[in-house]
Amino acid sequence: MSPAVRTVLGDLDPAELGVCDAHDHLFFASRLLPGQELDDVPAAAAELAAFRAAGGGAVVQWTPHGLNRRAAELPALSAAAGVHLVAATGLHRAAHYDELPDPERWAELFTAELTEGIGPDGPRAGLIKVAGGFHGLDGHARRTMAAAAAAHHATGAPIGIHHELGSAADQVLELLCGRLGVPPHRVLLGHLNRFPDPAMHRELARSGAFLAFDGPSRANAATDWRLLGTLVDLVEAGHAGQLLLGGDTTTAAARSAADGPGMPFLLTGLRPRLAAALGEEAVELILRRNPARAFGVDWH
Repeated sequence: MSPAVRTVLGDLDPAELGVCDAHDHLFFASRLLPGQELDDVPAAAAELAAFRAAGGGAVVQWTPHGLNRRAAELPALSAAAGVHLVAATGLHRAAHYDELPDPERWAELFTAELTEGIGPDGPRAGLIKVAGGFHGLDGHARRTMAAAAAAHHATGAPIGIHHELGSAADQVLELLCGRLGVPPHRVLLGHLNRFPDPAMHRELARSGAFLAFDGPSRANAATDWRLLGTLVDLVEAGHAGQLLLGGDTTTAAARSAADGPGMPFLLTGLRPRLAAALGEEAVELILRRNPARAFGVDWH
């Protein structure tokens, strides 16, 4: 079988993915963000349309199980906007939930959502999303990562990791790749922009994992001003082929329709700066070819 990106409209040739926002949210709700739920279908449609108008071709929604994925809405939104969408299974940090599924069934749940569909009417997921802690891996993180590894081995799916402070990625690699046998190129280390340590980033890149810098849609992180320099450093160190970019829009106030940066900012605000610093070839690699490899899977 040839690699395929598992979108909400079916499996897709990775070459057709287009310019990709590799980590974002159309729908998201958590008890940690009261009053800022992403739950409005017309607003999600408008955000996708704005992203498409800016030159975007694909969005990977990292919203996992139990946080208002609205998975059944995604196929129609994708078709209407002409934007490929990838949905996620998995679990976030325990603090986001009032109630969690039975831990004994997490691997089964993730696998079912990847191979059968999300709920009774939703599409199949194309990504497993789990989370580390603040500075290390607590028991919940270790259990979810063990379940994610089992689901990966059953399906081939990539695993995206939310690092709360951009830290503990080395512990994630030790667990997922060292102990649980997940190939490094199937691991996407997220939010590394929150921990702008160039030496650590280069060490993580040497593992072979993908490094995701996702958060410019927040436009409020203390390390945002260091993002461009961080990417330039990694490209100059020879790791351009492992870099991913995403907006990570997690609140209604951050959407472009609410005068926030939203999904389009990745292409209207960040892309020109990247092109000026790195050249168009590197930008095409980061926004188009790298996501095609990161999310293109030999499904089984």
